[in-house]
Amino acid sequence: MSDAVSVAPASSLRGALHVPGDKSASHRALILSALADGASTITGLSPGQDVAATALVVRELGADVNGDGGVVVVTGPSAGLRASTHDLECANSGTTMRLVAGVVSALVGRHRLVGDASLSRRPMDRVAAPLRLMGADVEGEGPRVCAPLVVTGSAGLRAIEYAVPVASAQVKSAVLLAGLSASGHTTVHESVRTRTTTEEMMRHAGVTVHSVDHEEGRSVTLTPGRPRPTTWDVPGDPSQAAFFAVLGAIHRDAALTILGVDAAPERVGYVDVLERMGARVVLLAGDRGASLTSASADLTATEVTSDEIPSVDEVPVLTVAAAAARGVSAFRNMSELRVKESDRFAASMDLARRLGCRVWDEGDDFFVEGLGSAARFRAVDLDAGLDHRIVMAAAVAGAAGAGATISGASTVASSYPHFFDDLASLQ
Repeated sequence: MSDAVSVAPASSLRGALHVPGDKSASHRALILSALADGASTITGLSPGQDVAATALVVRELGADVNGDGGVVVVTGPSAGLRASTHDLECANSGTTMRLVAGVVSALVGRHRLVGDASLSRRPMDRVAAPLRLMGADVEGEGPRVCAPLVVTGSAGLRAIEYAVPVASAQVKSAVLLAGLSASGHTTVHESVRTRTTTEEMMRHAGVTVHSVDHEEGRSVTLTPGRPRPTTWDVPGDPSQAAFFAVLGAIHRDAALTILGVDAAPERVGYVDVLERMGARVVLLAGDRGASLTSASADLTATEVTSDEIPSVDEVPVLTVAAAAARGVSAFRNMSELRVKESDRFAASMDLARRLGCRVWDEGDDFFVEGLGSAARFRAVDLDAGLDHRIVMAAAVAGAAGAGATISGASTVASSYPHFFDDLASLQ
């Protein structure tokens, strides 16, 4: 794929597709399999470069990873993972760096986690704080503890009870992964419930994990123990499905179906947002994941809060939906967008502005005055700033509106290498 891609307006959109395997589950399947004693089998693993980075890291720590495409077999060493003399290359994957930091906290030795320029700007202090409380030494660059991240692991990690200050499934997961080797029960309290991928997958691998919901939050308690080898069937990534859900809703002549999607409540908050806006979206559970249908509709503005989309990953494409809606949409408490692969707070506003919308911000909130229809979008020409979600959001706007030229489009390989092929297959 060249670094710049042009997306032409689509006269109509029809069809069904499978999005790549869920990135969250793919990272965790590789890690839990590597921690087990023996061979685990993974089907549906995400083909993206972020997940490939995790595969390379667990190899470097001593696991055997074989296969590609449909089936991957991961064999964890009987003696357990061990420190590597080489850097642990996380590329552009913040998930890899944060989860692996939890894993290596329990491996005696010095572990140096590195990433590309974009990842090296992303703060790791939220992971460093609880891991230090558990007894690991975690050092990074500057007050936000940016990469290179140096973790000195300990064989005697302490179990902790930790309240996550900002909703983050990655921080929760790092603490729980470290807790597998800690002395006692580790508990993580979250005031806003985040995706349960780690807890559910640990249970599937034989680890004892208890969860208790309270008001809007959840407490998760883990009993230390080694995961057992198992079989993983990774469902489709709901965050990737969001791009096609929005595309179907804002295009003037569309009827799309996304098959085999993970429909965990914490992962599909964007469906509720689109329903509030008047979108014709339907999520139906099935034996092998849910199907998500989306068809053309007239949208009205709404208010979106970070609590209903804790990862805020779907906000860039929901900004495109807001641009096509009637009225002013508000995106509340979106500070987390600023510390993603790019400053997605600024990038989302910039995309809506380029489409022709009036856009403004107030503190951690931003507002989009929609145009009433994607047919009123201007053609988009932008640099996506090495951010795969900005690339795909711009492509959705271009296909539904007046076209788009996107520089830096090759970065979609980090999560969805065949995105543009799938988009073209619907036209």
